[in-house]
Amino acid sequence: MSAETMDSVFIDIELDEPAASDPELAKKLEEVCTVGIFKATENGTEIVQGQLDECVLCYLCEEAAPEGSLRIIKKYEA
Repeated sequence: MSAETMDSVFIDIELDEPAASDPELAKKLEEVCTVGIFKATENGTEIVQGQLDECVLCYLCEEAAPEGSLRIIKKYEA
């Protein structure tokens, strides 16, 4: 299985609407993420699945997004 098709092992990220389709927020998320998890498109934010396990849990994305709209889910915690 290639890295592009593998599911993340350690974390997942959920981004609710309308935040997910906000092109300005997409640019901000792409800018603040140091490991390239977010890609800005004309339709909003694309989450780059192959980069999810590179997350360093800095929470800059949560701080940049509207309160409660973005969640980092740690798969390794109960």
